[in-house]
Amino acid sequence: MTVHVIDHPLLKHKLTYLRMQETTTDNFRRLVREIAAMLAYEVTRDLATESIAITTPVATTRAPVIAGKKLCLVSILRAGNGMLDGMIDLLPGARVGHIGLYRDPATLEPVEYYVKLPEDIGERLVIVVDPMLATGNSALAALSRLKGAGVTSMKLVNLLAAPEGLRAVQAAHPDVPITVAAVDERLNEHGYIVPGLGDAGDRIFGTK
Repeated sequence: MTVHVIDHPLLKHKLTYLRMQETTTDNFRRLVREIAAMLAYEVTRDLATESIAITTPVATTRAPVIAGKKLCLVSILRAGNGMLDGMIDLLPGARVGHIGLYRDPATLEPVEYYVKLPEDIGERLVIVVDPMLATGNSALAALSRLKGAGVTSMKLVNLLAAPEGLRAVQAAHPDVPITVAAVDERLNEHGYIVPGLGDAGDRIFGTK
């Protein structure tokens, strides 16, 4: 498994403000969207292209476009939806799927409650988005669900990851590369990333 930690001063700056407890809901949403767009730029860096004939105002030439079927973004609900807008800003033609999971507070295990995916998702490169890779349980469940739906090419994109979550995904899905803005120190006894940024879903949607 490949882990790409994006080392960019602007991203680091935005992530610092995202972490701050005093950051308001509206600013938190904006920062998540902006960081997600930066991550979208990085995670699509190796997309295949093909050359097509075009006419500019000056001449006829050949120029590259993305080859093959359009991507599919899959959001792990509910927090993943906070990253979708930033991704779609750069990938407006992408299909979008959703996998609804919540974490049982006692066991920390994911419970699936909703799945809606494009019918031809198995023919597309899938980018799975979720702000936090903590225990890794939700990501493991989502990736397994997608492979069961026929997906053979996937990438996982997170704002923050804990070493425990990275190890879990590496063990179960070594074929899925991960792109993150930062890898933090550890998980606490409640399964939250430390230092982290709190509960991403609650902060995106203002529910706490």
